[in-house]
Amino acid sequence: MNPSLQTHRYKLIPLLLFVLTLTGCNLPGIPKPAQSPETSNPSAQAPETNAVIVFNVEIPANTPSGETILLSILDEVTGLALNPKRFTMTALDATHYYVGLPLPVGSIVKYRYSRQGEILAEEHISDGRPVRYRMVSVDAPGEVHDVVTRWNDTNYGGPKGRITGTVVDAATSHPVPGMLVTAGGSQVFTSGDGSFLIEGLPPGTHNLVIYALDGSYKTFQQGALVADASNTPAEIRLTPAQMVDITFIVTMPEDTPPVVPIRIAGNLYQLGNTFADLSGGVSTLASRMPVLSHLPDNTYGIILSLPAGANLQYKYTLGDGFWNTERAERGDFVVRQMIVPNESAVIRDTVETWQVGNTAPITFDITVPETTPADEEIFIQLNPYGWTEPLPMWHLGGQRWAYILYSPLDMLDRLGYRYCRAGQCGHADDARTPGVFTSGQIVETAENPQGVPDQISEWIWLDADIANPVDLTTISAELREPDFLGGIEIQERYHPSWGPLLPSTFEKISALSANTVVLTPSWTFTRSDPPVLEPVAGQDALWQETATAIRQAKAQKLNVVLRPVAHFPTAVNEWWRAAPRDFSWWVSWFSRYQAFAIHHADLAEKYDVPILVLGGDWMSPAMPFAELSGDGPSGVPPDADQRYRALIQEVRSHYNGKIAWAVSYPQDILNPPGFLADVDMLYVLWSAPLSEDSAANEIQMQAEAERILTTEVYTTWLAWELQSGQKDILIDLIYPSVEGTATNCIADPIQECIPPASLNFPAPDYPLLDLDFAAQARAYQAVLAAINQKKWVSGVVSGGYYPPAILQDKSTSIHGKPAEEVLRTWFEQFLVQQP
Repeated sequence: MNPSLQTHRYKLIPLLLFVLTLTGCNLPGIPKPAQSPETSNPSAQAPETNAVIVFNVEIPANTPSGETILLSILDEVTGLALNPKRFTMTALDATHYYVGLPLPVGSIVKYRYSRQGEILAEEHISDGRPVRYRMVSVDAPGEVHDVVTRWNDTNYGGPKGRITGTVVDAATSHPVPGMLVTAGGSQVFTSGDGSFLIEGLPPGTHNLVIYALDGSYKTFQQGALVADASNTPAEIRLTPAQMVDITFIVTMPEDTPPVVPIRIAGNLYQLGNTFADLSGGVSTLASRMPVLSHLPDNTYGIILSLPAGANLQYKYTLGDGFWNTERAERGDFVVRQMIVPNESAVIRDTVETWQVGNTAPITFDITVPETTPADEEIFIQLNPYGWTEPLPMWHLGGQRWAYILYSPLDMLDRLGYRYCRAGQCGHADDARTPGVFTSGQIVETAENPQGVPDQISEWIWLDADIANPVDLTTISAELREPDFLGGIEIQERYHPSWGPLLPSTFEKISALSANTVVLTPSWTFTRSDPPVLEPVAGQDALWQETATAIRQAKAQKLNVVLRPVAHFPTAVNEWWRAAPRDFSWWVSWFSRYQAFAIHHADLAEKYDVPILVLGGDWMSPAMPFAELSGDGPSGVPPDADQRYRALIQEVRSHYNGKIAWAVSYPQDILNPPGFLADVDMLYVLWSAPLSEDSAANEIQMQAEAERILTTEVYTTWLAWELQSGQKDILIDLIYPSVEGTATNCIADPIQECIPPASLNFPAPDYPLLDLDFAAQARAYQAVLAAINQKKWVSGVVSGGYYPPAILQDKSTSIHGKPAEEVLRTWFEQFLVQQP
């Protein structure tokens, strides 16, 4: 930096701090304080003291000249893309800018940098992903130093460093998993051992922030200096927050519809924030928000246990953080703010209005088919500029559902809409508007109230009654030992909308006479060089979400198995082919896989999960002596077997339960890697061909299943037993409901044989494949009858179960299909009389 500019800069900043602190002004766009005219404790009032934070940023040298650099303060409650407040920054030189803002003391500000030219450009991190937000904790007047890596329309090929660290509880020194860590515009979450890695940071000073999603720990912040090709370590101790009960009493507008759910949306996990980029730019989900109670004096109230000292931003809503949310009379989105006090308090708020301007509400009033499952809620999804997240409708009784839309209709001339079951729009749709690419039905806004009556005649992927091709009365199974595992495996995909639906899912699984649920938590490969495998909010269940699912499953007296899986940004085979796969790359890959395995071992240990399943067909190219599909050797190091043995030993140092390894038939059964001798169980991903003829009957298919089990699987099991002692084998059934499923070569004109799991959600439909529930049910019947003859098989699992709703589609899920009743009948006899 030019020395004269450097001197000028540091003359400006103290003056700016002094003037703005003296005035104590509130800038437009800073969250609105909570209206608290009456409280049981004065400390419950919204923050009144501001502190000036000066944001200093270094932008890339290849930034186009002559454009305005902006600081964007973001609103995660309404939606990061929907209500930003932008402030022009002042240039110190061609690449250094600053702006000072008075911000409430105690607040956590989420922000990013933008560039205004002919179009608005947003900052991105080095691998091209957009910056979700940076964070700063406002404790006192001060400065923040940031470096923008690149813009969405520029590239970055410069030096990079990393920050690694461990986060522990200051009181217990135990690791703290699931913390959000931000620096340089990147976001990661701490693993089960409290560790984190932020890769690809440009050299410079970055503001490192550690933030608890639910506020259960006080926010940590410090500057971190990153150098080229180096690692900056950070060992961090977090202070737990005390929980206090806060009572919210709210007066609603007179035109509020009676007896409809009124929710509180907020920036904390427990108030519906998913910390994910959901459809349409929102981050909060209505179905995950607390619902207020209607009180006798016509107000509404709720008592929430909240962390003392947390920065709470919130609003009241008839929808989510964007739709049907409270508005100020002048039209602004309302976002209230308070610092949670150290003692219980009562907060009294008043909602000014739901509706702004002259645009009148729209009432959607629908009747659904009688075939609609009674336990499934109906949702409406709105499309003003692209589909946003679905909203729960209001049940009027029987087959009628309604929803009144108030806001922000003042900003719209027209919008699309559609209906779906259980919030799974795009999959469990009204048959008139199915899939991802529909624009829905269209309604135009107007000054007079509108009614939109509608009759849904049919749901996609939901037939009436499907006859079962298997005669269930002929099934006769022998009672198994008490430790026989009869399970349902959840599909290898996640969306935050699944969370509220999982308790009913576990009830259904328990009603199938199953004794086990297999959860499939995931991480995602976010970088390929070096490979980085980490959880991504919104597509991977976070620590808190998986922990909640484990507790809910156990509440239904189900055993829990964890089978962690990986998600890829492209097709799995393409990702592996494109990866460098040189020696240093493989070193990084094994390091990240170990972190992934240890994380889930820690999770399983903490929540007393008896079986952890590692491996899987997604990592076949990383097996010893592996080859890529049609491309020769994968380049995996010759000591891969020893690496896996060391990994298993490390997992055992974290986890006391049984370790299983997921293997595919036939490749991993016929050529098992040596390290399998070190695990306790074999988890066989079974979509074995039962016949070359898709018209084969159940007797023929059963005979082939018995042959495979006896001559191939049992041989591996016996060799295993002789080598290293008692082992268990679990069979995970993976048969989609399409014609030809029993051949294990589902033919398609474009692809010779489609992998069965590739038909699972969220894959698009294969229109040239014929739906065939009977084929799936017969395959299940044949394999289960074969397993009935094999006492050495320790359990059977149904793979790919879709939990949110019945989808009678082509996937491997048996939810609502005839195969489900086949499995129920076998489970009833395998597991009857067991405690």
